[in-house]
Amino acid sequence: MPKQRETLTAIVPDTLPPQLNPDTLDFPDIATAQRTRNGLVAVGGDLSVARLLAAYRQGVFPWYDQYHPILWWAFAERMVLPPHEIHISRSLEKALRNRRYCISVNLAFRHVIRRCARTYRPGQQGTWLTEDMQQAYTALHHAGHAHSFEYWYQDERQRWFLGGGLYGVQIGRMFFGESMFSHIRDASKMVLAHAAAHLHQCGTALIDCQLHTPHLASLGARSIPFAEFRSQLDHYCPQELAAPIGQGSIFNTCQQDPPPQYYKFMLNKGK
Repeated sequence: MPKQRETLTAIVPDTLPPQLNPDTLDFPDIATAQRTRNGLVAVGGDLSVARLLAAYRQGVFPWYDQYHPILWWAFAERMVLPPHEIHISRSLEKALRNRRYCISVNLAFRHVIRRCARTYRPGQQGTWLTEDMQQAYTALHHAGHAHSFEYWYQDERQRWFLGGGLYGVQIGRMFFGESMFSHIRDASKMVLAHAAAHLHQCGTALIDCQLHTPHLASLGARSIPFAEFRSQLDHYCPQELAAPIGQGSIFNTCQQDPPPQYYKFMLNKGK
């Protein structure tokens, strides 16, 4: 997280991988995909909750756009972040300490994923977060396997607005980060800092960041070989969290939280 369509177009090989069998949740050999197809494991299938969970447990994730069929990937190197090892720079620490804001979990999942899809990113045209992908992860959210973290701020009239957020998939003690957005300076870093602390408190052992980016590297994420990553998956995915991820405000420097009905009103207005 985050991923760009231009990067996708550059790495899709000329020879497509095997088509997924619609009758099973099995994936083709990952080592072969990494050796011969830039980590492109399979094509096709569907985005059902069962298939997505099966994919993540094996270290595979969907990444495609409107110009391609569903593509399933597992790169030879994986960017990961142990939540307790997140790096907080001095400038980020100052923002976390001095700003007036609220961080919540699972209060605006649908809106967060929509903002992730629509937020402009330099050099990017279009989005990999198609409507089908948004619906699939929303279904995962309703099934209790996908979570969002939100950054809220107030204007001079004390109205609340959504300034940043991220979402990802939770399986056991693994959190698979999918995408984030920021409309306020450092909002995505701030929400990730609080998300990491909350996930660690709940018992999450590792955050999968998928692709290397300077943004994630600056926060302490690092690349590990896929074999090591797969070993972590096999170890942590079957384990239960110490506490549920939950729903509601998890940090607030303002005088009070926005009432629940205000969140619903604001999101319906598209603010």
